[in-house]
Amino acid sequence: MSTQGLPMKVPAPGLPARVRIHEVGARDGLQNEKQAVPTEVKAEFIRRLAVAGLTTIEATSFVHPEWVPQLADAEALFPLLGDIADVGDVSLPVLVPNERGLERALALGVRSIAVFGSATETFAARNLNRTVDESLAMFERVVARAKADKLRVRGYLSMCFGDPWEGAVPVAQVVRVAKALMDLGCDELSLGDTIGVATPGHVTALLTALNEAGVATPVIGVHFHDTYGQALSNTLAALQHGVSTVDASAGGLGGCPYAKSATGNLATEDLVWMLEGLGIETGVDLAELTATSVWLAEHLGRPSPSRTVRALTPPPSSSPTRSE
Repeated sequence: MSTQGLPMKVPAPGLPARVRIHEVGARDGLQNEKQAVPTEVKAEFIRRLAVAGLTTIEATSFVHPEWVPQLADAEALFPLLGDIADVGDVSLPVLVPNERGLERALALGVRSIAVFGSATETFAARNLNRTVDESLAMFERVVARAKADKLRVRGYLSMCFGDPWEGAVPVAQVVRVAKALMDLGCDELSLGDTIGVATPGHVTALLTALNEAGVATPVIGVHFHDTYGQALSNTLAALQHGVSTVDASAGGLGGCPYAKSATGNLATEDLVWMLEGLGIETGVDLAELTATSVWLAEHLGRPSPSRTVRALTPPPSSSPTRSE
């Protein structure tokens, strides 16, 4: 298909001039694959994402290999990414579940980490084998040590809009845990719609409540799953509130191994297409990014679920049949 001049840039009032995309495909995306992706392919994937202009690329997770075997190669992967610095000012944050995970990350020179909490008790028990408050106590030690080593710390909060076991999650409950997580010293908060049930009004209500509790919009990022096709509309609601950090996954990869109803993340290409149409800068080359997702899809043996990738990728040509 021809896309000359598309999407046409038509800015809307009240939106950020620039959005920083927090790319999670290499971690949140690949951790949900049934088969582990070879370490060299992961490294090449991250390099290609950097070439496409993404400056925050979550590289891997230092969890115990029994929990997420797809990311058991963290120690082998991270040393392969030293050349990323040659691409530009690229940050490679990693997920750490506890102090042991932080120690492993520090040993490799990691400079940016994320901890992963839950707004609900059931998911905290299933994902962290702790209560919400016990997990916060564990993160307190992790964050304190990370900040002492001058690391940047992101706090993920999952199940912010709904939980497959507990149902609707009250806004006040989310605010309590989010505020506690930020009070530990996190630099940024990522609000996770882990099972993709959020709607725009709910997004606005939660952001407003967080502001009222003292969590400022500039430190908030949003992480939407597209289970019910609401990820882009929810993102737009967040942008209208002033949020300028959006999580996305190249090609729409990912889900959550601990919440089976969670489907793929918001596709980075779909996000970039919308942002470009709104005249919002991202620094991302959409053609380069699409080519990267097509390349990875070939390694995974299936097409990308991203609508933008599919629209921009010509179908495989077939040889014409000659009539005799």
